[in-house]
Amino acid sequence: MKKLCFATNNANKLKEIQALLGEAFQLQSLQETGCTEELPETGLTLEANSAQKAQYLYDNYQIDCFADDTGLEVEALNGEPGVFSARYAGEPKNEQNNIALLLQKLQGLNERKARFRTVITLILAGQTFQFDGIVSGHIIDELRGTNGFGYDPIFVPEGFDKTFAEMTMQEKGQISHRARAFQKLVAFLQELK
Repeated sequence: MKKLCFATNNANKLKEIQALLGEAFQLQSLQETGCTEELPETGLTLEANSAQKAQYLYDNYQIDCFADDTGLEVEALNGEPGVFSARYAGEPKNEQNNIALLLQKLQGLNERKARFRTVITLILAGQTFQFDGIVSGHIIDELRGTNGFGYDPIFVPEGFDKTFAEMTMQEKGQISHRARAFQKLVAFLQELK
């Protein structure tokens, strides 16, 4: 069984990804690795942030690891909030404030197309690999649902009539951007075995 550290302090993400990985891999959290510091995220792209976090963990803890970065990209706002999704409304991170700011910027606009994009950087024995996953959809005006996190209550994926926050973790896990990126990661890891 392959031990991997997932570079996150987000318990929701950890739970979601462990469910996707199943029993083929033993996922370790940052805490289990002994990392208690905030990982650097100063990149201007999802790719750069993802790589920066993974490299920090690999350099400082000498462990095979992967890190992800996810952004919501809204077409009418030229891709905002994008790489700044978690801190869109400023510091400290606040999901309600981020949603409120996004809805305020979209007020009066009919164009609501958006997509969630996840980029994963895997570092295995010093080699770096990247995988991405995208799910398209649109932004609605009111919050619906209590599951998930972040922008989930206002994002309706293409082909569905409910938000990510109205879906069970299993439903979201089958179609989400993160699931799509992780399917690529898992397929890659299984080929290595």
